[in-house]
Amino acid sequence: MGKSKLLFITHEMSPFLELSKISEITRQLPQAMQEKGYEIRILMPRFGNINERRNRLHEVIRLSGMNIIINDNDNPLIIKVASIPAARMQVYFLDNEEYFQRKYVFGDKDGKFYADNDERMIFFCKGALETVKKLGWAPDVIHCHGWMSALVPAYLKTTYKDDPTFKNSKVIYSIYDNDFDGQLNPEFAHKAVMADMTEKHTEAYLPGTNSSLYAGAIQYSDGIVLGGENIDDEVLNNVKNSHKSVLEFNSTSDFENYYNFYDEITNEELVHVA
Repeated sequence: MGKSKLLFITHEMSPFLELSKISEITRQLPQAMQEKGYEIRILMPRFGNINERRNRLHEVIRLSGMNIIINDNDNPLIIKVASIPAARMQVYFLDNEEYFQRKYVFGDKDGKFYADNDERMIFFCKGALETVKKLGWAPDVIHCHGWMSALVPAYLKTTYKDDPTFKNSKVIYSIYDNDFDGQLNPEFAHKAVMADMTEKHTEAYLPGTNSSLYAGAIQYSDGIVLGGENIDDEVLNNVKNSHKSVLEFNSTSDFENYYNFYDEITNEELVHVA
């Protein structure tokens, strides 16, 4: 049996984009797990303020060229890659001119949340899973970080549940302190529906606030990591009521606990109560 495969999906990672604590975790944790024997892949958006030249990004022609459909519109997906020499890790960047080539990340120069952040999120989550399929690399564990990856667990448990790439994958979701106020476009849950889904599958994410995106991700994940110290009480109650396996915040400073948590999630017999 080969190495276990661990996929990280995040909207930020040091040194490419540093917005919050997430960027430190997603830089250090993959390297620590690689040193424990995991095979690692990392996916993130190629936001416009990520310097391609300095970070030596280059396009991966064999992975580029797909279209991601959102609201009946085709959106071209370009894949770029960069290496972290110190860690021998590769990071794949999902790019699209319309969604990501902007000077700012989630809001304009005045801090106003972009009106199409819902579509940017859908594009990223769909594009990430399609990219992994095209890589032909079947992850044992998929670890999602932050609100922008919140749809990935739902897609894995519906559209992709029988896909050979993902049918044996376990998904873990890390929750952090709230990243944004306000909410996504009211049409968000409708636009997010993929094949073999209905709006019933995305209603847990409504009304598209930071807390409700976490609620949807909690519902579809196999395990939850409490990655922040000041997580909303509403979110913590959702975690508690989900009866999912949880890695508590006070355990996250020691990466050995993540290793054991991944092992626990991949080995536990999930009992489905009808």
